[in-house]
Amino acid sequence: MIRYTLVCDGGHDFESWFPSSESYDEQAARGLVACPLCGSPKVVKGMMAPAVARTDRAEARPPVASAPETLPVPPPMPLLSEPEQRVRALMRAVREHVTRTADDVGTAFPEEARRMHYGESPTRPIYGEASLAEARALVEEGIEVAPLPPAADDRH
Repeated sequence: MIRYTLVCDGGHDFESWFPSSESYDEQAARGLVACPLCGSPKVVKGMMAPAVARTDRAEARPPVASAPETLPVPPPMPLLSEPEQRVRALMRAVREHVTRTADDVGTAFPEEARRMHYGESPTRPIYGEASLAEARALVEEGIEVAPLPPAADDRH
């Protein structure tokens, strides 16, 4: 087993164990290695100090039983519980549906939402960008808005 110090693109450090370096490479390539703090799958190996055995204490230690030739490979441990995985999958599905079926109006979102609300523009599904102050002003005017769940690569 190999313990790696890992760092996500959000700057979070964490450790994880892998049966081999090839196992880490395979899991990382498949997107199975993710930051336990923010969920980012953009993870790289961090700086590590090598584990060096001390030879001056060898005679004080009891003999260690030899390990079998091949160790069983444990299945990868999920970093998120089943309910958390379902919530994230639902958030991904909502985002994909909105971006597939609505018009992206970008930074013109507050103005376009107002035009539609007041009947100056045809009503249609839209999404875009608004600051927190702009979103609050829309809500205060009685215009229904909701935040769009972030994309996986928006979390950095």
